[in-house]
Amino acid sequence: MDAEYNQIGASTELAQPSSDRRYRVFEEARITIETDTDIVVARQRGRELATRLGFSSSDLTLTATAISELARNIVQYAKRGEVTLRLIERNGREGIAVEARDQGPGIADIRRVLEGGYSTSRSLGLGLSGVKRLMDEFEIESKVGQGTKVVARKWRK
Repeated sequence: MDAEYNQIGASTELAQPSSDRRYRVFEEARITIETDTDIVVARQRGRELATRLGFSSSDLTLTATAISELARNIVQYAKRGEVTLRLIERNGREGIAVEARDQGPGIADIRRVLEGGYSTSRSLGLGLSGVKRLMDEFEIESKVGQGTKVVARKWRK
């Protein structure tokens, strides 16, 4: 565990890469999300990992923004969850996968949420639809009363 992250009170840990047959995972970091500080830690850790892959400045910003949005949704709607960041490779391409998972209230109408402009919190409603636009790949699973899992991937150009 990296001491830098413990100093600001967030929980982050390096985990053994998980097995996903579609991707080779060569590094993984998990960050427990409960507070605004944890959102910052997740964003910083994602930026560090994407920097090591050689992401452009604009792709670093897009990735960090997506991580922030996903982590903010956890704090706002589920109160607690986890963001897992994975450095991945598929067919010679390298990228970062961001997985946000919670056991919150879930999303009743995913299609409506992804249209943009829809919000249950009176915000701009750009969260999930914005993440979908910012990243190269986007997947979401949600069950009302059980929680939500979002996976977004950004590939190095």
